[in-house]
Amino acid sequence: MAQVSERGKILPASPIRKLTPLADAAKRRGIHVHHLNIGQPDLPTPQVALDKLKHIERKTLEYSPSEGLLSLRKKMVEYYASIGVTLDPSEIIVTSGGSEALMFGFMACMNPGDEVIITEPAYANYHSFAQMAGIKVVPLVSKIENGFALPDIAEFERLITPKTKAILICNPNNPTGYTYTKEELYKIRDLVKKYDLFLFADEVYREFFYSKEPLISAMTLEGIEQNVILCDSFSKRYSECGIRVGALISHNKEVCSTVLKYCQARLSPPLLGQIVAEASIDAPKSYLQNTYDEYIARRNVLVEGLNKIKGVHTPMPNGAFYTIAQLPIDDADKFCAWMLSDFSYEGQTVMMAPATGFYSDHANGKNQVRLAYVLEKGELEKALVVLAKGLEKYNS
Repeated sequence: MAQVSERGKILPASPIRKLTPLADAAKRRGIHVHHLNIGQPDLPTPQVALDKLKHIERKTLEYSPSEGLLSLRKKMVEYYASIGVTLDPSEIIVTSGGSEALMFGFMACMNPGDEVIITEPAYANYHSFAQMAGIKVVPLVSKIENGFALPDIAEFERLITPKTKAILICNPNNPTGYTYTKEELYKIRDLVKKYDLFLFADEVYREFFYSKEPLISAMTLEGIEQNVILCDSFSKRYSECGIRVGALISHNKEVCSTVLKYCQARLSPPLLGQIVAEASIDAPKSYLQNTYDEYIARRNVLVEGLNKIKGVHTPMPNGAFYTIAQLPIDDADKFCAWMLSDFSYEGQTVMMAPATGFYSDHANGKNQVRLAYVLEKGELEKALVVLAKGLEKYNS
């Protein structure tokens, strides 16, 4: 019998989706599942975007340019100017979501066997992208005890070898909700400059930064302008994960021209998605403000509620819409599966993502879960009650 590739065999399953069969089975039994496992916002997509989708005036749905529609890239230039980033449309390459931006960026900037340093816990698919590109992830673990702050920069430096080609940061962070301070970003900037590394900056959650101070984009770090590769997406900002439109952005012309070769091989990013994305940029300021306010309210309900449950601890995240919680259990993978297969309270249960999948070494995060506050406040309150009852029964 023909065998699948070794590369395919070692590719990790998504910790966010791997329990889906158990959740589906629970639903078939009539149990309501509170989905706190995945970052799928339930907030409406901007009306201007939906209206545009309904009234696309085209006789043919043609290929778009491999680098994306020029009209969209010009609109994006205006958006980035509003956050202090000056760009030319040629420095923006539209991709099929932020995921493709990272994958193409890895393949354009690193050779098989090269290394990228990533702070953990980290978005699990970073590992998948790295394995597909044939590069090695070198993890630097942050701790829940200090809110997942950046580890000492000396720890970063100790991990650098002749094979190190890049550092990857996610800011605001998925899965922890941590946001880097100005001082932390400057320390990373100095390290990138000293060793002439690429800095991949995943800023998909930029609009969800819960501070009076503006978020500092990696694109504004002086002295490493040619080293920064920004990965962005329309998915979370405008609650339109399904349009699959993101972008790779860089001042480095050689990086952009190399990434474009991969884009040409996959022909073009989604045409309909780009049309919707372009319209989304014209959403009124009130749209983003209302979204921002809603996520802060949801964050407060979830985090305060979690910390009231006996034995549970989670830091207050300052960005995105996730938090990592430490539970009074021995094995989060078993507990999350048990919640779906063996437990319900008043016809309800909770689906969470075991945190082991966000670490390279699955010995880390054994008693941690990632929770996404993407449900409305009343649902979050119900989920907290169910989780507390689940923990009580599991530990009895």
